[in-house]
Amino acid sequence: MFEVILAVAGALVGGGGVFAFQKVKSANAKNDSTKILTEAKKKSAEILERANEKALRFTEDAKNEESERRKVLQKKENRKDERESSLDKKLDQLDERTERLRRSEAELDSLKNEIQQIHKLQQEKLEKVAKLTKKEAAEKLIALTEREMKQDMINLVSKIQKNVTEDAEEMAQTILVTAMERISSEVTADRTVTALKLPDEEMKGRIIGKEGRNIQALQRATGVDVLVDDTPGMVVLSSFDPVRRQIARYSLELLMKDGRINPARIEEVVEKAQREINKEINRAGEDAAREVGVSGLPREMLRLLGELKFRTSYGQNVLKHSTEMSNIAGVIAEEIGANVKIAKTAALFHDVGKAVTHKIEGKHAQIGAELAEKYGMDPRVVNAIAAHHDDIEATTPEAVIVKITDALSAARPGVRNVSAENFSERMRDLENVATSFEGIDKAYAISAGREIRVIVRPEKIDDLSAIKLARDIANKIESTMQYPGVIKVNIVRETRAIEYAK
Repeated sequence: MFEVILAVAGALVGGGGVFAFQKVKSANAKNDSTKILTEAKKKSAEILERANEKALRFTEDAKNEESERRKVLQKKENRKDERESSLDKKLDQLDERTERLRRSEAELDSLKNEIQQIHKLQQEKLEKVAKLTKKEAAEKLIALTEREMKQDMINLVSKIQKNVTEDAEEMAQTILVTAMERISSEVTADRTVTALKLPDEEMKGRIIGKEGRNIQALQRATGVDVLVDDTPGMVVLSSFDPVRRQIARYSLELLMKDGRINPARIEEVVEKAQREINKEINRAGEDAAREVGVSGLPREMLRLLGELKFRTSYGQNVLKHSTEMSNIAGVIAEEIGANVKIAKTAALFHDVGKAVTHKIEGKHAQIGAELAEKYGMDPRVVNAIAAHHDDIEATTPEAVIVKITDALSAARPGVRNVSAENFSERMRDLENVATSFEGIDKAYAISAGREIRVIVRPEKIDDLSAIKLARDIANKIESTMQYPGVIKVNIVRETRAIEYAK
C-alpha cells in the first residue's frame, strides 16, 4: 500500500514538473514570436520604404522622358513650321518669277511685233525709194545688218584684246622686271673677224716669211685665212670656225712673243695652242653650267657649249647670252611654277647648234635639238631647243620660257651691235612685208624698226578692213621675220574731199 502511495505521489510530482516546464516553454515561445514579429515589421517597413523610393525614381524618370519627348516633338513641329514657311516663300517667289516671265513674254511679243512693223516699213521704204525688188531690198538689209554686226564684233574684239593685252603686259612686266633685277652680266663686243695688233711693221714681214712660207704654214696648220694688207700695225684672221680663229690668234701671239717664226716653229706652236684652247673650251662649258646651277650634263654637250665662248651674234657673245638666258629662265620658271632645272638647261643649250653650224647643214635650232637628243638629254629640253625660233610648236611651258628669255636677252639695250648694212636690210624686209598686201600705197619702217607705218588707199581699204589688215601684217611679220622686242603696225587711212571754187 505504501508503495502505491509512493507511486501516486511520484506521479503527481512528475506531472507538476512537466506542466511547469511546458509553461516556461510557452512563455519563451511567446517572447520569440514577439521578436520575430517586430523584426518582420521592421523589414517590411524597410522594404516599403525602398519600394517607395523606387517608385519615386521611376516617376521622375518617366516625367523626364516625357519632357524630352515633348521637346523633340516641339522641335519637329518648329521645323515643320519653318519648312512650311520656306515653301510658302518659295511659292511666292515662283509666282513672282512666273509673273515677270509672263510680262517679259508679253514685252517680247510686243517688241517682235514692233520689229516686224519696222522691218515692213523699212522694206516698203526701200522698195519705194530705191525702186528695189523685195529680194534686192532683203539682200541690202541683210548686208547693212551684217556690217553693223561686224562693226560691233570688231569693237568687242578690240576691247577684249586691249584688256587682255594690258593684263598680260602688266603680269609679264612684273615677272621680267623681277628676273632682270636678279640677273646681271657683262656686255661683250667681240667681232666675227679677229683683228690682231702687231708691235711694228717689221713683224708683218716676219709673219709672211720668205716667199710667203710662214703665212702659208700658219694657214695650213690653223685652217684660217691670214690677211695682211696695207692697214698699219694690223693682221686680220678670217674663218667661219671661231675656234680655229682663236687658235690662230693665240698661236700668233705666242710666235710674236717668242720671236722665232718659221714653218717648223709654227706647227709646234699651233699644236700647243690647240691643246690650250681645248682645255679652255672644256673649262668654259663646265664653268657656265656651274654658274647657272645645273648638273648631270653630258660632257660632249658641255664641250659644245664651251665652244660658244668664241662665237658672237650681232656682237653679243653667245655663251654669255646663254648663261644670261639660263638665269632669267630660272627666275621666270619659279614665278610661274614651271620646272626650273628644265628651263635653265634648255636656255643654256638653246644656241648649242651654233657651235657646229659651219660643219653641219641646217638651222642651229634643229641642229642643237638633234645633238641634245643624240646625247640623251630630256625630251622637254630637246623640244625647247628646237622651238625657240618657232621652227616647231612649243609643247611645254619651259619651251615658251626659252623663247621669251631669248627675245629679252637679245633686246636688252646695248647688248647687240648691228651694222648699218644689216639694219638697212631689216628695214627693207619690214617694208616689203607690209607692201605685199593689196591696197597698200606706201609703207615706212620707223623708230629703228620698232614700228611700221602703212598708208593705205582709202578707195580700196575701208575702216573695218584696216583693222583686219593690221592684224594680217602683224601675223606675217611674226611668221617670216626674226626680231627682238615688239613691232607696232600702224595703219593710216585718209579720205580727202577736194573741190575748187571758180
